[in-house]
Amino acid sequence: MAATRSAHAVWDGDLLSGKGVVTASTSGAFNQLSVSWKARTEEPGGSTSPEELVAAAHASCFSMALSAGLGKAGTPPTKLEVDATVTFEQIEGGWKVCCSDLKVVGTVPGLDQAGFEAAAEAAKDGCPISGALKGNVELSVEATLN
Repeated sequence: MAATRSAHAVWDGDLLSGKGVVTASTSGAFNQLSVSWKARTEEPGGSTSPEELVAAAHASCFSMALSAGLGKAGTPPTKLEVDATVTFEQIEGGWKVCCSDLKVVGTVPGLDQAGFEAAAEAAKDGCPISGALKGNVELSVEATLN
C-alpha cells in the first residue's frame, strides 16, 4: 500500500522580490510557512526554504531508519538526536542542492562506537529520503555514541 502526502505552495511576484507560503496539506502540521529567495540564499529572517524542509525530511527519515536498524540488530536506541544540514550553492552558473550532511548523537545501550557508526552508515544509505537524493546530492553521516 502506498502512502501519499501533499503540500501546497503559493508564490506572489518575481523571484528576487516576491514571496510565498507553503502548507502541509495532508497533515496540517504547518500552515502558510513563509518562503522567499532571500531566505533561501541569504539570511532566513524568519522564513523557511525548500532546503530547510528537505533537511527536516532527511533528519526525521534517517532517525527512523537508524532506530529500525538498531532495533533489528537487538540494540534499540534510547535516544537519537539528528541534525541534517542541506547546502544550496551556486555551481557552474546555476543553483543546486549539493549535499546533505547528517550528524547523529545516540544513546544505545550495549553498542560500541564502531557498531554505531556502521549502523549510521547503513541508515544513511537505506533511508528513503537518502534514496531520493542519492546520485544527485552528496550524502555524509557523522555518528557519535553517548
